[in-house]
Amino acid sequence: MTDPTQSKEITPLSDIDLEIHEGVRTIAGRIEHVLFHRRLWVLAVFCIVSIFLGWHAARIGLEASFQKMIPASHPYIENYLKYEGDLRKMGNVLRIVVENTGGDIYDKDFLLTLKKINDEVFYIPGVDRGNMKSLWTPNVFWREVTEDGIVGGLVIPDDFDGAPESIGQVRRNVARSGTIGSLVANDQRSTVILVPLVERDPQTGAQVDYGLLSERLERMVRAKYGADGVRIHITGFAKIIGDLIEGGRDMASFFAATFVLTIGLLYFYSRCWRSTASVIFCCSLAVLWQLGIVRLMGYALDPYSILVPFLTFAIGVSHAIQNINTMAAERLQGLSDFDASKATFRLLFVPGSIALLCDAVGFSTLLVIDIGVIRELAISASVGVMVIIFTKMFLLPVLMSYAGISERGLRHRASKVSNEGTSALRRWTRNTMSRLTEPRWALGVVVVGVGILGASWWIARDLRVGDLDPGAPELRADSRYNKDVAFLTANYANSADVFVVMVKTKPDACGTYPVTSAVERFQAVMGDVDGVVGIQSLVTEMKTLIAAVQGGNLKWYGLSRDEYVSSGALKMTRQDYYNHDCSMLSVLLFLEDHKADTLTRVVSAAEKFAAENNNEHVEFLLAAGNAGIEAVTNIVVKRAERLMLFLVYGIVALLVWWEFKSWRATVALVLPLYITSILCEAIMAKLGLGVKVATLPVIALGVGIGVDYGIYIYNRIENYLRMGMNLKEAYYETLRTTGVAIAVTALTLALGVSTWLFSDIKFQADMGLLLAFMFLWNMVGAILMIPAILSLLSPELRAGSTKPALK
Repeated sequence: MTDPTQSKEITPLSDIDLEIHEGVRTIAGRIEHVLFHRRLWVLAVFCIVSIFLGWHAARIGLEASFQKMIPASHPYIENYLKYEGDLRKMGNVLRIVVENTGGDIYDKDFLLTLKKINDEVFYIPGVDRGNMKSLWTPNVFWREVTEDGIVGGLVIPDDFDGAPESIGQVRRNVARSGTIGSLVANDQRSTVILVPLVERDPQTGAQVDYGLLSERLERMVRAKYGADGVRIHITGFAKIIGDLIEGGRDMASFFAATFVLTIGLLYFYSRCWRSTASVIFCCSLAVLWQLGIVRLMGYALDPYSILVPFLTFAIGVSHAIQNINTMAAERLQGLSDFDASKATFRLLFVPGSIALLCDAVGFSTLLVIDIGVIRELAISASVGVMVIIFTKMFLLPVLMSYAGISERGLRHRASKVSNEGTSALRRWTRNTMSRLTEPRWALGVVVVGVGILGASWWIARDLRVGDLDPGAPELRADSRYNKDVAFLTANYANSADVFVVMVKTKPDACGTYPVTSAVERFQAVMGDVDGVVGIQSLVTEMKTLIAAVQGGNLKWYGLSRDEYVSSGALKMTRQDYYNHDCSMLSVLLFLEDHKADTLTRVVSAAEKFAAENNNEHVEFLLAAGNAGIEAVTNIVVKRAERLMLFLVYGIVALLVWWEFKSWRATVALVLPLYITSILCEAIMAKLGLGVKVATLPVIALGVGIGVDYGIYIYNRIENYLRMGMNLKEAYYETLRTTGVAIAVTALTLALGVSTWLFSDIKFQADMGLLLAFMFLWNMVGAILMIPAILSLLSPELRAGSTKPALK
């Protein structure tokens, strides 16, 4: 096959009169003048800013907040926050299960150990002590109907001494308390300590540190008491976050691995220690700046945003590869290090800035998701991209004007781009790929791409919003936390997944018949919903008490229209299910799991009942409880997903059109991105990954970063077209001069996130897998599809037409 450019004399790209917006040309010229005529001043400024931001970066912490994990502005969450004080014991709650591995709980040593654990937990900062509940707390008692009336007392009486008689009394009290299945296991070999948490420490006013809380639970409870026949299991939102923070601390080792891999990859590509050191220094500085600015903004790292420094480093390196590639090309044209650096800045300022703006757009569209951790991730990542503009676009060219490219690096570059020094395999590959601009091949590539899009769209129909597995999908299936959840689910009737519906009424009316009868009907409806395994409410307890005052006759087990009967029963109930002025009562739905389909069924049934039965006496409000909050989160994520995709593609398309002023170029760059996004959704569906807080950012990140490849490829193609080449020749030259750089860019990004696969945190591993796939596949799509789409949309380019044909 004939080399499509072997008779062409290639003009240095720096000599091409690039058609850039006049305003952009002026700005670029001024920046270039300042950078290269005040180099020492520029370095001094960067040094001072780096010291300042580095000091703040060193003070950044790792934390998480319950409030930031929920969509606070959603009406259902506003309902929960309105009654948060009354519902605290049903929201952010830890369940500490204490198991007797050598028998049942009716053992003196075990019960005394349980008391020690109860007292230990009571004094841990962040615990809502007044609402703690266990066999040893005064808010757990028993009742019994006798000939003398209703009698009762504490499950474990104050005079408990561990004697056989006392143990027998505790056994009888537990049986009469109705706590088997909730506080006591079905087999009575373990018992639960319910530990509600506050968001802020009431003594200091500081936000509770979940990482420290989890560490204290491990050290002061599990490690201290989890021996000699006692096993400890701990579940709850705070423990999940604590385990995520613990796993996040291992990310430093992954960053070190990424750092070493990147250095090796850069040197292998450039064969130049000078340029490699300059790039690594600038990209490391970008991470330092990003952390410092985030700290100044009042944010901290959390299990989600801890991944952002990886992205900042990887994005910086991937863009800097273009600097190495372009500067080496200019040096081979005879320019000095200083002039080659200026030419590199001039060539890459516009496409590099637009590409980085697209990255920022991909991140910033996450702001439409009304969840604190996602918004902070978006802000942190956007900050990272902005500092890359300074360190990569401004500082790196100045550094390389001093460091330059080594002679070995220049020889390596020359051997890669010259036909004489290139292997026969590489020449054959370029020649073969350049045929993608021919009509038959171009049509084939586009047809295959559209076919992949159609197949992916069909598979992606099975993609669900929310969790698809029990336990905490953020952690590994064999993690300690998920084993603890499995134990709780297997041994207790009341699951750890609680969906709470609030019933609003007039003050002092929560026990009246119009309210309680509506709640009773609601419970009957929800009890038939697949996935609801238990229900508790004020109504259930009132019915039991009404029967009790009638001698325990089950004929009286029901609600009464007589307000005196209802009022009497209400006065005897514990204030666990209604607030202080009896204007709200709560209905607890215990779910089989918190999978997406289960939550969807529960929400749908509850909303339907509320719409049909809300009136002047009663109003059913969703939603609280850990399952209720997760259901709302799924709703918010589902609504935001399409809006986010619309925004990211719309803004990226506008930026591409603004840069190139060509709708054909816009289609050529955006279509491969869209195919990759749908293909990613199909892979998620096949892998059993739902769209949720942990995975939704992947799509936006992949689109924002993936468009970089297309911008650099099309920018080179367009430049060669302006030199009078036809599309085939321009594409061949693009492959020859920057094709390997694009591939190395994608590989650098993929390597940067692939180390996450070894994380103990499953959602980080999932994000690493999906992002690595999107970075690599976006590169493949850009290299193969852009020339094919241009060939079909602009057939005149195949004959050597110039810019007017690109409109």
